[in-house]
Amino acid sequence: MLGRFFTRLRRQYPVVLVTLILTGAFAGEVAGYYQWGFLKKLEYDLYDARMLVTMPGGVDDRIVIVDIDEKSLAEIGRWPWSRDRVARLVDQLFNYYGVAMVGFDIVFPEPDHSSGLRILKALAKNEFADNKAYRKKVESLQGELDYDHLLAQSFKNRLVLLGYYFKSYEGSGTSNSGVLPPPSFDSDIFKGKNVLARQAQGYGGNLPALQKAAAGAGHFTPWIDDDGVVRRVPMIYEYKGNYYESLSLAMARMLYGVKQTKPVFASPELSRKTGYPDLESLALDFVHIPVDEHVQALVPYRGFQGSFPYVSAADVINGTADKKVLQDRIVLVGTTAPGLYDLRTTPVQKQYPGVEIHANLLAGIMDQDIKEAPAYAKGVNILQVTLTGVVLALLLPLLSPVWTGLTAAGFMAAILGINFWFWQAQNLVLPLAAVLTLVVCIFVLNMSYGFFVERRGKKQIAATFGQYVPPELVDEMNFDPKSYTLEAENREMTVLFSDVRGFTTLSEGLSPADLSELMNAYLTPMTSLIHDNRGTIDKYMGDAIMAFWGAPVDNPEHARSAVLTAMAMQERMTAIRKEFRERGWPEIHIGIGINTGSMSVGNMGSKFRMAYTVLGDAVNLGSRLEGLTKTYGVEIIVSESTRAEAPEYTYRELDVVRVKGKDKPIAIYEPVALDEEVAPEELEELQAYEAALAAYRRLDWEQAEAQFNRLHEQSPDRTLYRLYLDRIAAFKQSPPDADWDGVFTHTTK
Repeated sequence: MLGRFFTRLRRQYPVVLVTLILTGAFAGEVAGYYQWGFLKKLEYDLYDARMLVTMPGGVDDRIVIVDIDEKSLAEIGRWPWSRDRVARLVDQLFNYYGVAMVGFDIVFPEPDHSSGLRILKALAKNEFADNKAYRKKVESLQGELDYDHLLAQSFKNRLVLLGYYFKSYEGSGTSNSGVLPPPSFDSDIFKGKNVLARQAQGYGGNLPALQKAAAGAGHFTPWIDDDGVVRRVPMIYEYKGNYYESLSLAMARMLYGVKQTKPVFASPELSRKTGYPDLESLALDFVHIPVDEHVQALVPYRGFQGSFPYVSAADVINGTADKKVLQDRIVLVGTTAPGLYDLRTTPVQKQYPGVEIHANLLAGIMDQDIKEAPAYAKGVNILQVTLTGVVLALLLPLLSPVWTGLTAAGFMAAILGINFWFWQAQNLVLPLAAVLTLVVCIFVLNMSYGFFVERRGKKQIAATFGQYVPPELVDEMNFDPKSYTLEAENREMTVLFSDVRGFTTLSEGLSPADLSELMNAYLTPMTSLIHDNRGTIDKYMGDAIMAFWGAPVDNPEHARSAVLTAMAMQERMTAIRKEFRERGWPEIHIGIGINTGSMSVGNMGSKFRMAYTVLGDAVNLGSRLEGLTKTYGVEIIVSESTRAEAPEYTYRELDVVRVKGKDKPIAIYEPVALDEEVAPEELEELQAYEAALAAYRRLDWEQAEAQFNRLHEQSPDRTLYRLYLDRIAAFKQSPPDADWDGVFTHTTK
């Protein structure tokens, strides 16, 4: 029987050999000899998925976030507030609400001169040097007007911990502000130890007087992984040979009355044999905090934003907050206001308040519920990759296609189940990406795609959809041909219309041959961009293009793909216009309209001619939006539904309109750029425009006109500002009804 097994295996020698080579390649990657970026990204994604599936949810009311939110900025004033107001906040928290501890996820690096005390002192020293009454009055006011001193006094004899930050990336600059607190550990505690704490290049600390008055301090600098996501926070940062603890660790230490955190080291013999870092965890008496090789703790996210009670800072200062929410609680003071830039990308939410990250970590320390990514995880990964690869190399070549699929699925289920058990029951984070990817690769290698899928599937898909969709999508559809049909169905999709402005006039000056060549030179690159972003060309209508995303191949990010394509089309038009000038052709400009909504998609037409197309009100609206680009003088207009599905872009709200044939008003927007690519001056102009638009909608014609005039002077070529100035002039002559809702009705297409 064993002889027959080896005989059958010899017949599959090429497949077995390639599988073993593939296994060796994966083993080398997980051993660290080289790195494949996609596996690292997949490991991040799998970690995030486990986090999302297992986070407990609910609200932890032990920690309360006092939020400097938009309401606080509106009522108290823009940030930074004068320190006397912050002192009022601290006094209210302790005296009126009876909180147990306060930690600040903000920093106070510069002196507060908003009271005018410095000017008064200068006058007393110079202009009024001989005026004793004046100098005496200034001295008497010093206690009231030295806001930094007031804040420092509010800290004294209270459990107030300040936050500060470290600059940890190259190029982040080394200029420092404020001062650091005393180091959290003795300088020689890590001497001779293999401790790889993150090293800071600089810091932003608090004023010396404030730091001295506070009970302690901790840094609030999270670690941002390569994909921009915050999954861990360094419990210790190293700066110039000294070690400083995090804000969450400092607060937990104060909470438990521990004077100094104790490092827990592995045995020297084990570290020497394995090469693992010496530091295994940090201890606060009976509480242990597992850390990774860089002395970082994984953040145990409880849930989405709002997993801890939020109280507006304005309500605390005004004394209107609920006492029961705050009494005897641990308080973290931070901000969720978008303009204050403390929103982070996390595994559970793309925009997540930084202060809540520290709340999660503090709660995890208190519950001893922080997951551990052990140093021996690399050894586990090498072992599971090698064993899985060898077993599958010997087993799968002997099985039928059906049993090959079932066996591979069984292996993946077992790996996932065991890994999940360690995650839940043991709080251990063990790697998954490499072994799962290896199983998939071995499965693909052992399947006869030429016969089992590709040949038959390609014929079926090509016969059904080859005349409608781009070739790039046909290959993808081959993997599951039964899932695609020509029958009409309703889907949430995105449609794009583009049109050449003034094409009739342009075409009159060209010969038929030149016109045909010009259209080919324009339509070819536009079509390529649509295909590159997984779009389907519905039809060409002379100089117009109609395309859609979301069918026949499902695309959950259809709106993002459409907006990305539109931006790329307009960028490509710059090069096309230059080429046309060189060839003596007229320059062309295009307008693009995009809408997202429910559409009917399928094979439609008559018995004489059929076409795979989309129909519905959402499609018609996309066409109307393209027509409005000329009115508003912009290149692209998207609907509010498209904007909601592609939030990573910064948009300029153009108007709230009723288009011809529609009763329901919609907001329309112009995409400006990706959030991270918007220039500061562009943001300033957008903010000024939003303020002008707000004045216009509340019928404050004088203010709106003044603001739009300033914008028009800055950007005289922008049609939008002139349009609103014309409307304002008309409304000043003939005001709208008192119940006017700000909607503008367009009566033409």
